Amino acid sequence: MLNWLIPMVCSFLITFLLMPSLIKYFRNKKEGQMIREEGPSWHEKKSGTPTMGGMLFIIAITVTDLIYGPIKGLLNPSLLILIFILVLYGLLGMWDDSIKLFHRQNEGLKAWQKFSGQVIGALVFSLVYMHEQFPLALKLPFAGNWHIGYWYVLFIILWLVGFSNAVNLTDGLDGLVSGLAIIAFSAYAIIAHVQGQSSVALFCLTVVGSLIGFIIFNHKPAKIFMGDMGSLALGGALAAVSILVHHELSLLWIGIVFVLETASVMLQVASFKLTGKRIFKMSPIHHHFEMLGWSEWKVDIVFWSVGLVAAIIGIFSII
Repeated sequence: MLNWLIPMVCSFLITFLLMPSLIKYFRNKKEGQMIREEGPSWHEKKSGTPTMGGMLFIIAITVTDLIYGPIKGLLNPSLLILIFILVLYGLLGMWDDSIKLFHRQNEGLKAWQKFSGQVIGALVFSLVYMHEQFPLALKLPFAGNWHIGYWYVLFIILWLVGFSNAVNLTDGLDGLVSGLAIIAFSAYAIIAHVQGQSSVALFCLTVVGSLIGFIIFNHKPAKIFMGDMGSLALGGALAAVSILVHHELSLLWIGIVFVLETASVMLQVASFKLTGKRIFKMSPIHHHFEMLGWSEWKVDIVFWSVGLVAAIIGIFSII
């Protein structure tokens, strides 16, 4: 147990101890988040809150894994490709955030630019995955493996791109994604440990430790946001972990809140284009509940609770 606590505590301490300095730096540089005009009007007071807090927890995860991994003989292709996805998707998000900050607007990278970077990352992940001779098959609940050959590469692309964007869409309330990601990565840490995939478990635990350090500053009222840098990195890494533990579709359940948030946007857009009517008062769905009068804390707690129950069910259905 102590062996697993050490990297988790290390990533926590790096994030927790250095975050105040990062917040101070961003405030001095006046680099704060620009709030969407189409969002809830009461979110306007958040404008100017420092963003790109994901930079520090990505550094904490990477440094801890690259130091602790070799010490314990866990620096293998699985751990390295997880770090690669985390860093690459984080850099895409940083580029996106930087454009928003530089131009003082809420629009960053063009969709095709972000998508291209995400696909390149997924293709590199696919090459490593195939080099390690992992199965090109989907694990279907109650039905075993469905071997789909090289079509699995297309699945990897869709999974990493889809969930990185899903987590990004969910990141609209103080602490919401931080809490949900802590729950999801904790679930996969348990699954990976039971499977004997120690390198994947190590990665998940360092993510959990760093996010516990981050949420202290990110819960309402947030002193800093993770930005696209953090949300894209977490989403891509979460999808990659689900693939490496070979329970890909479990993410639809363990990450059910991310799925529902994305589905609400898709349904809202489709309904408005087809009928001219909106299903929700505002999407993603966390804004719908805000418009109904729920406080951010209430939305967070309810959504975290849903994520926790789903994660517990997911763990027991797998192990």
